[in-house]
Amino acid sequence: MQLKCRLAYRRNNPRFQGDNFYKNLQLVEKVKEIADEKSVTPSQLALAWLLAQGEDIVPIPGTKRRTYLEDNIAAAEIVLTPDDLNRIEAAAPKGITAGDRYPDMSTVNR
Repeated sequence: MQLKCRLAYRRNNPRFQGDNFYKNLQLVEKVKEIADEKSVTPSQLALAWLLAQGEDIVPIPGTKRRTYLEDNIAAAEIVLTPDDLNRIEAAAPKGITAGDRYPDMSTVNR
C-alpha cells in the first residue's frame, strides 16, 4: 500500500515529470559522487550537511528499517570540511531543482 502511495505521489509531482525528472536526477548523481568519495551514502551526506548548517537545525529522518536508522545515526559522525560544504553547495545549490515542489492544487475545493 505504501509503495503505491509513493508511486502515485511521484507520478503527480512536477519534479518527477518529463524533463524535470532527468534534470533532478543529474543533481542526485552529483551528490552521489561526493558521497562515494567520502565512503558514505547520499542520505548520510545529506544528514551530515544538515547537521553542519548550525546548532538550530535538527533533522528528523524517518525509517522503517533498523539498518537505515543505524546509517542515519552514523551520519552524525561524518565530518564535512569547508571544501566539502562548498562542493555540495555547488553541486546542488538552493533553488536549483527543476519543477514545482507540489502539483497544481488550484482546482481542489472550488
